[in-house]
Amino acid sequence: MKTVLHKANTRGHANHGWLDSHHTFSFAGYQNPERMHFGVLRVLNDDQVSAAKGFGTHPHDNMEIISIPLEGDLEHKDSMGNVATIKEGEVQVMSAGTGIFHSEYNKNPDKPVKFLQIWVFPNKRNVEPRYDQISIRDIEKENAFYQVLSPNPEDEGVWIHQDAWFHLGKFESGAEASYQIHKEGNGVYAFILEGEVEINGQKLEKRDGFGLWEMDSFQFKSLTDSRVLLMEVPMSLSQIGR
Repeated sequence: MKTVLHKANTRGHANHGWLDSHHTFSFAGYQNPERMHFGVLRVLNDDQVSAAKGFGTHPHDNMEIISIPLEGDLEHKDSMGNVATIKEGEVQVMSAGTGIFHSEYNKNPDKPVKFLQIWVFPNKRNVEPRYDQISIRDIEKENAFYQVLSPNPEDEGVWIHQDAWFHLGKFESGAEASYQIHKEGNGVYAFILEGEVEINGQKLEKRDGFGLWEMDSFQFKSLTDSRVLLMEVPMSLSQIGR
């Protein structure tokens, strides 16, 4: 087994006034050659957008983009004609493919919105752009990891063009779980949303990131009440569509 630890206070940070963002991997003005990606996981941004502010219309292509709201509501508009609001308890996905323009806006006049924006390299290039969002309220479990993303449209959660599986988990103090890799050659990047946990003996705190690869499974223990996101992705960049 190989591992990499990214403590919360080592992330890149940019405060634009209306946007306060922490970057686990190199992004925009934060460039760290040792923190470019974890396998095909390219971006993990922990964003807070001020009341009545947002991202203007901007382009993407050939990237799978996943947004997970943690607090508040975020309005989305895109060049495919989608207008939607995503909120805590939902997951949004966009396959940018041949190209898409979109904007994101906090319409609440007096509260910030907090969300994770995650980019994954696709295994197919120039696909037709697509958009989806789902509620995960019906699939939530207590003291267990539950799937919110996979490569299969028939599975629970949203799907993307990549052999990736994402799981969320909400745990009480003392709860334990195990995780089994879905596909040989994949690794898992764990991001601690709340609380303190232990993964294979490594203690982790809020907003820490911990990557594991070259293993089949790992053990998890919640040291306090906690919430965790697991992102299983291919570790080889040969899995990126050419």
